[in-house]
Amino acid sequence: MKILGIDPGIATTGYGVIQQSGHQHQALAYGAIITKPHIPLPQRLHELHSNLCSIITKHRPQAMAVEELFFNNNAKTALIVGQARGVILLAGEQFQIPVTSYTPLQIKMAVCGYGRADKKQVQQMIKTLLNLSQIPKPDDVADALATAVCHSHSYKLKSLGK
Repeated sequence: MKILGIDPGIATTGYGVIQQSGHQHQALAYGAIITKPHIPLPQRLHELHSNLCSIITKHRPQAMAVEELFFNNNAKTALIVGQARGVILLAGEQFQIPVTSYTPLQIKMAVCGYGRADKKQVQQMIKTLLNLSQIPKPDDVADALATAVCHSHSYKLKSLGK
């Protein structure tokens, strides 16, 4: 199964496409969609959507996993990132890809086995699990790959329950 993981953001949206075969995971593509802060918000959202649609068209994932938003102090940032997340969900629906959301706690549990793992632990596990030569940068990219790996683990567990 090919899975597209997304770490939503308005300035930087991380993405990672992995191929899951049995217990093996392979990173097929990963990177960041970056929008410039001086551009009006509607244009930034359009750029995000356009770039994401190009990634989906190129890689044809069968599933999309998106990290849930977690903010505890800046409501304005949460609202703007929420708009970016909406554009991401729209792209998944446009391409008729099943979209699943995961909390940071669920992602850390799936990747590290510990829901309170720090960012460096998650990054190191992604490097190891996907057999990468280095930790993907920026951090949003490693988070996106972790989200895809989380979905892979969750999907397998759901399949066992059928």
